[in-house]
Amino acid sequence: MGLENIKHVVLILSGKGGVGKSSVTLQLALSLTQQGQNVGILDIDLTGPSIPRLLNLEDKKVTQAPGGWLPVEVHDAREATDNDTHKRGSLQALSLAFLLPSRSSAVIWRGPKKTAMIRQFVSDVLWPPNTDYLLIDTPPGTSDEHIAIVEELHKLAADVRPVTTSNGNGLALEIDGRPKLSGAVVVTTPQAIATADVRKELNFCVKTQIPVLGVIENMAGYMCPCCGEISNVFSKGGGQIMASEANVPFLGSVPIDTGFGALVEGVNDLPNATNGNPATKGHGPERSAELVERYRRCGLCPIFADFATRIDQRIRNPPAS
Repeated sequence: MGLENIKHVVLILSGKGGVGKSSVTLQLALSLTQQGQNVGILDIDLTGPSIPRLLNLEDKKVTQAPGGWLPVEVHDAREATDNDTHKRGSLQALSLAFLLPSRSSAVIWRGPKKTAMIRQFVSDVLWPPNTDYLLIDTPPGTSDEHIAIVEELHKLAADVRPVTTSNGNGLALEIDGRPKLSGAVVVTTPQAIATADVRKELNFCVKTQIPVLGVIENMAGYMCPCCGEISNVFSKGGGQIMASEANVPFLGSVPIDTGFGALVEGVNDLPNATNGNPATKGHGPERSAELVERYRRCGLCPIFADFATRIDQRIRNPPAS
């Protein structure tokens, strides 16, 4: 029950708050679906869930079904057609915010209740069959939520049973098909005050045996909405230096893009990243276009498409230990 339909589980981590873990989670999910992968997002930031807001689905509620909860559908899967050559996978999401009475409801829980909720998220959610990736958006730090989710995922990965080999020469161990924790993407901003905290998250990954798939340096510069030029408003390169010193992969830097902010806020006149001209303002089909389709016009889309490809390749072809 729970994660049987999931092939790969990826944690989005950071030891620092406000570095953009939720926006990174969303953009990786959208990029993976644009590459034909079926994706789920699990938001375990119990006291500050952001995913429903970013998806503009705060009014949605989780449906109770026989055997567990059904996640909220963000968009369905579609095959390429003559009119639309883009094949895409499906996207589902689950967050505690979908279970609360309103967006202003405060969650004031001690550690044991947080742990119990995360265990329920792992065991009682009916993700669709053939879900390729489950991206787990985590709160900052290395506290109850992180320990609970890692323990549950490692427990599933270790759930093996003895079977008789086909040639009758004895017993072998066979994993029961449940997913393993494929690794973590660690998010930081370039400033030293952020990387100092995020280094602790890398240490957490070492101690809990989580492979680091890569470091993303978020908010590294500002992307001009008119010409696309990137200016280094703050420092740059701290994330790359941290990744190099920790001997983990560096995926790349992500600038601040007002177009992405407009996208998640529901503004329809996004700048066109390819030529700097304002795109057609939101009327008719554009106004009702799904988030995954509108994201194709966002200036950050090519950056996260590259991240998604490299993460997928690293999971499917892990480096030799």
